[in-house]
Amino acid sequence: MRVDKFLKLSRLIKRRTLAKEVAENERVLVNDKVVKPSKEIHLGDKITIEFGNKIVNVKVVFLETNVKKEDASSLYEFISEEKKI
Repeated sequence: MRVDKFLKLSRLIKRRTLAKEVAENERVLVNDKVVKPSKEIHLGDKITIEFGNKIVNVKVVFLETNVKKEDASSLYEFISEEKKI
């Protein structure tokens, strides 16, 4: 699954176009490497997302193409959240 699609399905980022834009601006890392929106992710990958004032780290634990809103958080395991200085 593409990283931009995963971010949208998991509700970490609300819209796929926004997820694509964030990745294009080098603010998404998979396994500590900057990635393009089309990067394929796999189970166990660590995703780091740099938002405006915080950095969120999650681990991919489930890949599903159709997910209900209530089940979106089951796609990832929250690792940490850091505030940017």
